[in-house]
Amino acid sequence: MPFTPYHFGPSGFVGLAFKKWLDFPVFTLANVVVDIEVLIYSQWPVHRYAHTLLIGAVVGGLWGVAAYPLRHLFKRLMNMFLLTYKTTFLKMLISGILGVWLHILIDAIYHWDVRIFWPGNARPLFGLISRQQVKSVCLAFFIPVAILYALAAISYIKQSRQKNPPAEAPV
Repeated sequence: MPFTPYHFGPSGFVGLAFKKWLDFPVFTLANVVVDIEVLIYSQWPVHRYAHTLLIGAVVGGLWGVAAYPLRHLFKRLMNMFLLTYKTTFLKMLISGILGVWLHILIDAIYHWDVRIFWPGNARPLFGLISRQQVKSVCLAFFIPVAILYALAAISYIKQSRQKNPPAEAPV
């Protein structure tokens, strides 16, 4: 599922549910970063090394490191979306790795050419559920994402009001 919205349901859910321990933008965008491999290879198999747990960890780690200088931009963007944002280098590093791994797990169920245990050839997850079921589950995750987002935004607004109470009207 290269560059499809399907991955954002599960990654958005995990990223928001574990926002205290994960860097939400790094975790979520890791799903895009790993699919750069699909753009590089125009011949089958398109899912090669970055779609393995071993090399995927390296790709995710590199993404986490590369994203670290962008943390101030991510903070502004998260604030625009009414989400709190506190991060560390380690949080970004781990989020990059785990985000890529989640992407790989979904793709391993959906695509035959994903060999998550490379250099081995085992494909134990492929076909675990049908491709249509994978799409349906991924889309269904957008419902709890919307709920988690609404709760996080309400919390952000409440915290903002406590820090900056409205000025009293002059008498």
